[in-house]
Amino acid sequence: MNYHFNDIEAKWQKYWAENQTFKASNTSDKPKYYVLDMFPYPSGAGLHVGHPLGYIASDIYARYKRHKGFNVLHPQGYDSFGLPAEQYAIQTGQHPAITTDTNIKTYRRQLDQIGFSFDWSREVRTSSPEYYKWTQWIFIQLFESWYNKDNNRAESVDTLILKFSSEGNAHINADCDADITIFSSEEWSALSSEQQQDILLKYRLTYLAETEVNWCPALGTVLANDEIVNGVSERGGHSVMRKKMTQWSMRISAYAERLLQGLETIDWTDSLKESQRNWIGKSVGASVVFNVNNHDEVIEVFTTRPDTIFGVSFMTLAPEHDLVSKITTADQNAHVEAYIQATAKRSERDRMADVKTISGAFTGAYAEHPFTKEPLPIWIGDYVLAGYGTGAVMSVPCGDQRDYDFANHFNIAIPNIFEGIDISEEAYGSKDNVKIANSDFLNGLNYKKASKTAIYELEKLGQGEGKTNYRLRDAVFSRQRYWGEPFPVYYVKGKPQMIDKVHLPIRLPDVEKYLPTETGEPPLGRADVWAWCTKNNKVVSNDLCHSEQSEESHNGVYPLELNTMPGWAGSSWYFFRYMEDAMRDETFASEDALNYWENVDLYIGGSEHATGHLLYSRFWVKFMKDRGFVNVEEPFKKLINQGMILGTSAFVYEAIHGEKSLHVYLSSDLIEGPNFIDSTHPKWGEIVNVCKIEGSKLNLRLIHTDVSFVITSDELDMEAFKNWRPEYKTAKFITHEDKTFKVKREVEKMSKSKYNVVKPDQIVKDYGADSLRLYEMFLGPLEQAKPWNTAGITGVHSFLKKLWKLYVDDNGLKVNDAEPTKDALKTLHKTIKKVEEDIENFSFNTSVSTFMIASNELTALKCTSKAILEPFLILLSPYAPHIAEELWSRLGNEQSISIASFPKFEEKYLVESSKNYPISFNGKMRFTLELPMDMSKDDIEKTVMAHEKTIAQLDGRPPKKVIIVPGKIVNIVG
Repeated sequence: MNYHFNDIEAKWQKYWAENQTFKASNTSDKPKYYVLDMFPYPSGAGLHVGHPLGYIASDIYARYKRHKGFNVLHPQGYDSFGLPAEQYAIQTGQHPAITTDTNIKTYRRQLDQIGFSFDWSREVRTSSPEYYKWTQWIFIQLFESWYNKDNNRAESVDTLILKFSSEGNAHINADCDADITIFSSEEWSALSSEQQQDILLKYRLTYLAETEVNWCPALGTVLANDEIVNGVSERGGHSVMRKKMTQWSMRISAYAERLLQGLETIDWTDSLKESQRNWIGKSVGASVVFNVNNHDEVIEVFTTRPDTIFGVSFMTLAPEHDLVSKITTADQNAHVEAYIQATAKRSERDRMADVKTISGAFTGAYAEHPFTKEPLPIWIGDYVLAGYGTGAVMSVPCGDQRDYDFANHFNIAIPNIFEGIDISEEAYGSKDNVKIANSDFLNGLNYKKASKTAIYELEKLGQGEGKTNYRLRDAVFSRQRYWGEPFPVYYVKGKPQMIDKVHLPIRLPDVEKYLPTETGEPPLGRADVWAWCTKNNKVVSNDLCHSEQSEESHNGVYPLELNTMPGWAGSSWYFFRYMEDAMRDETFASEDALNYWENVDLYIGGSEHATGHLLYSRFWVKFMKDRGFVNVEEPFKKLINQGMILGTSAFVYEAIHGEKSLHVYLSSDLIEGPNFIDSTHPKWGEIVNVCKIEGSKLNLRLIHTDVSFVITSDELDMEAFKNWRPEYKTAKFITHEDKTFKVKREVEKMSKSKYNVVKPDQIVKDYGADSLRLYEMFLGPLEQAKPWNTAGITGVHSFLKKLWKLYVDDNGLKVNDAEPTKDALKTLHKTIKKVEEDIENFSFNTSVSTFMIASNELTALKCTSKAILEPFLILLSPYAPHIAEELWSRLGNEQSISIASFPKFEEKYLVESSKNYPISFNGKMRFTLELPMDMSKDDIEKTVMAHEKTIAQLDGRPPKKVIIVPGKIVNIVG
């Protein structure tokens, strides 16, 4: 009876779906365990074999925890808002909801055929109005909150208003905007409603502000830093520029210290924690204020080395700094403006990464040194960023390399106050007595004491104070896109108003096009029905909204927000939505569900989300805890980043003349050098004849070809290549002598753009889902990158066929109630021990090897004992659930193997009770003899000497000596 894996897998996938085998309960008496994958964006390309790696690992662990008696929640859903669907809509005119739904169906089919134990009853889609209703609600809660630094948590804005009304704001310790004006309770009460709203907006955790953003003209939207790669947009490779826009922002900076401290409470890798620490960027130092000569303005800087203040020889502002336009002199204005425009074309990341390019412009203005009162020229330079610190630095060229390079380039004075001493923290901090010129109060102090003294002196002058700073900036929360969550916001006299919870969700309107309007408004500016009626509490036609009229004649209809939320909005809280088994509409998750599941016990996903999704979700959870909506501070207890499965790309050598393709391609085994071939090449005559060119050299370039055109031994299917694209129709091939054409192979990221994608569909069809699951785990440690090689899957597929024969032969089931042998018990229990250790340590690759060894041993033992083969199936079940379910059923079990208890390891079966001694004569082994391990040396000698083979070997001669090493050898010296 053969192993018909396709039929078996279809059978059990249907069974699991119909019986909701993996549906979790919120009222179980079992201990809970919540396993979650970073949920996917459903792209049109579907899954390739690299995508399921983390899903397989989490599924193994989820199934294992069920075997261990846990009530396991293992849900799945889709991060279904996003730019790719919108870009496709722009190209085709098809609504993103349609393409997203189509893509989700493809993903669901692919996920189901791999046999994941997901609880699909709790599926989440971020683009579903029933879901984003609660994303809108969370946004409103952030708007209605402020951060109280006295008790270090978020509170309702109502408590802030009470403080304003009773005592003003002089003693309020809040995380808020910098430009706060102090007022009394009487002054607050005298303000108009609009004025009060303006003040409150400076305190709210989500607020409107003019912000420097990464603007991508080609995509018509703002991009987050993690959406930019090498200075261009990750999606499409378009140029990005810096631009000031009024945007919604989130005050994540209020949580900087808590985000740092929270890392100590969670089980994440050190590298991932370090990424977040670096992104948050805590620095202890001083805030220093420099007065600007001939202006009422001041420049505030933050420095970690206030002791270097006597080394300041100039000031540098970010080109976007607000002061630039106010202090630039008339004779420098044109030069400064030109520089600002040039800098706007470079992204923040590009500017941060570029340490070689030196550029800047002099404003013509001067600042005053707080101590020496000397004038300091004020420059602008793109190595200073408006979004970091204060957007200004006190430049100390004798202590900072970039300041030194800048000063040297523009011939700015460099005072040598440190007399040639290295002032790096390591070197300077190790010296007890460093003389600092021009400073009576810093002479003779090491850098730590000098810093404290400098801060003290600055505070006496009223021009500085000690301060802890964070690199973490408030997160821009607006996107100029269509396919995202609409804001639940309308505007009255330009002031944002929140729509009441009972009227949510505010659904995306229909638009004619998905592009920004001709006047530059976001795509929602094209909606005809996008105004809010405060009388009927619903979205109405824009024709009813007359924004130029007074509030009294406005008819209660106001414009709605035109921006949408970013992709990280829905992914910052989705793990809570999964907790609710009934997906209730009156709350995002019930109190009972939140109390039962608490947070995610195991989270698996890519390391690319270290400073985006993971940081934002931690921020939202801490906020929701502050306001009493959830009862945990951290969303994910343990987090594992799976490595990447790499593709083996295929390249062909293309002959070019200048930059022009000649549509002639050379087999890779004909190429000795990487860039060109010349008249010394043995095929030169044929090449020149085909290319129809003159000259003694041809340039070459490598181009990707689809790996599906490559057959055995790296040989290209030339006809398939010619039919691939119109430009290849006339392709001519210079082949090997045997008329074969070889491609060049290279391991790189698996990507549709590199044509090296291997889809799981064909693998499952040819080898089965269990083979795919085992092979992906077998490739190597979960956290490491590893190349895919389809040919390698035959090994694990052969293992499954051999395993099948261990249970089934041509006559049917071979398993019986035979008493297990000692060797079979030993094999089983060493396998139990190893597999349990491997799963607990996420070392899934070594488990696969263990299964293969055990199967070989049991086959060699001709084991048919149910007492051995039944528990062995449970061990295998998390990895290869389909074949395990089928054989489990054939053994007479009526319930799914997924609820069977994990076998218990018993040490006694691994303890050797006897030893098969080699019996040697004069050093040469003549026979073996099995003896108890606890037998004494005297008893061993008596037993061996009495054995008939010993008597025959000695032939009546008495031995000279008997050497016995207990547990090892017996050697008789004649």
